[in-house]
Amino acid sequence: MSTGLWGKIGGAGIGVLIGGPIGALVGGVAGHFLVDRAGAPFGPTPRDVVFTTGLVALAAKMAKSDGVVTDSEVQAFGRVVQVAPEARAGVERLFDLAKATTDGFEAYAAQLAATFGEEPALLEDVLDGLFHIATADGAIHEKEERYLRAVAAIFGLDETAFRRVAARHVRLADDPYLVLGLDPSADPAALKAQYRRLVAENHPDRALARGLPQEAVAIATARLAAINAAWDRIAAERGLT
Repeated sequence: MSTGLWGKIGGAGIGVLIGGPIGALVGGVAGHFLVDRAGAPFGPTPRDVVFTTGLVALAAKMAKSDGVVTDSEVQAFGRVVQVAPEARAGVERLFDLAKATTDGFEAYAAQLAATFGEEPALLEDVLDGLFHIATADGAIHEKEERYLRAVAAIFGLDETAFRRVAARHVRLADDPYLVLGLDPSADPAALKAQYRRLVAENHPDRALARGLPQEAVAIATARLAAINAAWDRIAAERGLT
């Protein structure tokens, strides 16, 4: 995430425009972020602020539910939520404020679901980012899995979608096929066609072209790596080229 994005959170007014628990968080950290364009902290509600603030809030609530934040999880959070050094203190304040708020994670997840309901791929992006943080210590713990399943349910993602996202981060018995969204009985032509479609849909350049925040681009990059790894495993097992 660039400092420019957080520059948009320059005053409480933007929090009012966003509304809901995410808007309250933004308002709560007003004045703790740089404003890089004079007179431009207001205006139309920036969807990238909603996306990123919601992701940070859900990550904070996940940390609270688990009760332990490891160094590896902190590093993973830094890879997903990328900020310039001068903005780090503000992001940490946002994270701490989200952990301390009386709003439950359900409220943040529900606002994200309402905002991006017409773009379920972005909701998968949020779940992907949370999985990336949760599994940074090499395992996903029971409380984290329950939390992630609850978030997925609020997002309207079914069990198949949840397992597809999970398969990018944890080893499941049939995970490479889940990552590609195909049954192991799929023929080579179907496998190749699906792989090529997923590469095209999830390429980071596509996220950049759509004007998505840096967090979504970072998640797309990790997702593409998982798709390629799944394809490599299937291709090796089945002798495909």
